[in-house]
Amino acid sequence: MKLCSIASGSSGNCIYVGSNQTNLLVDVGISAKRIEKGLKEIEVLPDTLQGILITHEHSDHISGLGVMARRYHIPIYATYETVRAIQSKKSIGDIPDELFHYIQADETFVINDIHVDPFSTSHDASNPVCYTVQSGGTKIGIATDLGKYDDYIISKLENSDLLLLEANHDINMLMVGKYPYYLKQRILGDRGHLSNDSCADLISKLFSKNLKHIFLAHLSKENNYEELAYETVCYELANRGLNFSESNLSVAHREKTSELVTV
Repeated sequence: MKLCSIASGSSGNCIYVGSNQTNLLVDVGISAKRIEKGLKEIEVLPDTLQGILITHEHSDHISGLGVMARRYHIPIYATYETVRAIQSKKSIGDIPDELFHYIQADETFVINDIHVDPFSTSHDASNPVCYTVQSGGTKIGIATDLGKYDDYIISKLENSDLLLLEANHDINMLMVGKYPYYLKQRILGDRGHLSNDSCADLISKLFSKNLKHIFLAHLSKENNYEELAYETVCYELANRGLNFSESNLSVAHREKTSELVTV
């Protein structure tokens, strides 16, 4: 299996994941033009996409959905509540009803040779989920906008060969930054986002001999930056006796396509 982050951050998210037979996107929170450009860079044709997996309805995860769905007639997978929230957003435009496929957390479904397992997350959205995808004995876990993690989240992500995990903010940058108090509390709360430190703690609980690569994702533009997220996570993991390097730990970029990693 393979994964590439086409865009990741508080201003827009889009992830490609695929196998030898299947091409999928997880979220489409950037323009269709940028998505098409990113897919071209990894030599994937947009009209070969067999599905778009939506985590939740916030604009940084769905802003390109209407155009991509209408242009390429791609099936969309999301919870019922997320679909209704998407359909209420005028900015997305009309999407044919037949493209929507309702899913439920903890109910695995299959797209060609890929088994998709949605799981519930704590975030301030309408029944949000994240996903693991499996094919040919390989497992990829994708989890951002977590708010918090617990034993349930760990059980879903454990034994992954590749992980893309949220490292949204540096707590000190957030606390001294320009955000109003209520927004700081939202981000730090159980329905907000994971910090760099929390991400490192989660990685330490998911570490196994299977784990070959980790992407740090969904970085805040105002309250984090790539070098800080990377160094913080490396430092915290080293303190736990877990050593990672650029070869198996990297940051998913905000404005450019990340490397395509195959596991």
